[in-house]
Amino acid sequence: MYYIYSLKCRDGYYVGCANDIESRVDRHQKGQVPATAGRLPVTLEFYFATEDKYKAFEFEKYLKSGSGRAFINKHLI
Repeated sequence: MYYIYSLKCRDGYYVGCANDIESRVDRHQKGQVPATAGRLPVTLEFYFATEDKYKAFEFEKYLKSGSGRAFINKHLI
């Protein structure tokens, strides 16, 4: 499975994609991911799961776009 996830950071949100969500979120929380190391603490807000790797990366890309951020704010947060 591939997971598209959003983390609540002290200064906003972070969207990412991983095939092992528990390990990836744990690494974020320990400050081992450069993109969020300076934005601690982080908590998991939501995630989606899919078996299709390419759909996962496309959905992550969409969520990082302007309309994707609007979708998150309107429907998920």
